Amino acid sequence: QLQLAESGGGWVQPGGSMRLSCTDSRFTRDKSAVAWFRQAPGKERKGIQCIAWGHNARYYTEHMRERFTISRQNSENTVWLLLRNLKPEDTAVYYCAAVAGGVCPTEDVEWDIWGQGTQVTVSS
Repeated sequence: QLQLAESGGGWVQPGGSMRLSCTDSRFTRDKSAVAWFRQAPGKERKGIQCIAWGHNARYYTEHMRERFTISRQNSENTVWLLLRNLKPEDTAVYYCAAVAGGVCPTEDVEWDIWGQGTQVTVSS
């Protein structure tokens, strides 16, 4: 099964911003809800935010809500995660995941498909 296509990771200095992208043609077919997760070294994967087909957002980790913003453009089959005021503790592999049906589920559901992950490194 093909993975979601992620892009936009890399290295950034503390205080910087970065925008991650997640694209797949199946988003339209499945009316997918799409979420972003991250996994820091030595830690469990953690949900960040989800965006429904209708653009409603669901926040899995409240303290990330202020600096991270999820958005989507359905006509482009793309979901973005804007990361702002990045800190070294934001260093992680960031993953997107999708599930059919339109609405954002709880974080611990079995997501239909995942991306391969994109590394974000925040350091000076």
